[in-house]
Amino acid sequence: MADDQINEASKDMPAVTDLPSGALEKAKWKIFWIVSILSLVADQATKIWARAVLPVQGRGSLAGGECAIPDDIMTRHCGGATVKFIDGFWEWRLSMNPGSAFGLFGGQSFARVMLSIVGIGAVIGMGWMLKKSRTDQRVLHWALAFVAGGAVGNLIDRIYYGAVTDMVLWRYKTHEWPVFNVADVVLVIGVGLMFIDIQKEGKREKVLKKARQDKAKAAGLVKH
Repeated sequence: MADDQINEASKDMPAVTDLPSGALEKAKWKIFWIVSILSLVADQATKIWARAVLPVQGRGSLAGGECAIPDDIMTRHCGGATVKFIDGFWEWRLSMNPGSAFGLFGGQSFARVMLSIVGIGAVIGMGWMLKKSRTDQRVLHWALAFVAGGAVGNLIDRIYYGAVTDMVLWRYKTHEWPVFNVADVVLVIGVGLMFIDIQKEGKREKVLKKARQDKAKAAGLVKH
């Protein structure tokens, strides 16, 4: 009976091949690096595009009042002009955000230093969690990769510019979400996958705990 419960718990875990443990360890790191690097490239490519292509308005510091990107946006001499993508829902608008994801804490003077430290700590933490994770925790491997890619993407902007480049604006009727970027999206996906992994691990531990108790009872080690 206990063995059946353990087998049942195993059904909730991704199938693990017969590869040696060393190969499985390499596989999880391979997933981590591929996903995190692709996330980082997508984030930085869209930010470069946004700074180069999206229109701005205002009187900037360059000759003829042209705006210097991103400096004049950060000093609020210029601002991003709205470009419709999906009418009534999705617009492009260049923004330089000194705060965290989705424009949070943008008004804090210490945001650049503190959030840079948090970003570095997050990346180190993701690596540590990946090292400690089991090879069958594939959802967690993807989650850590997304979080690391998103954290590094925003960290690069924060260190280089002192602010993060945002460009995606969603709205619905009169409600408007804070402007965000690809790094913010992959961070949210990563955190969501982490919650899924926590749920899976909680279910797994409950089944394994009950199986161990039933085995102990069957062996006469504990009273029924």
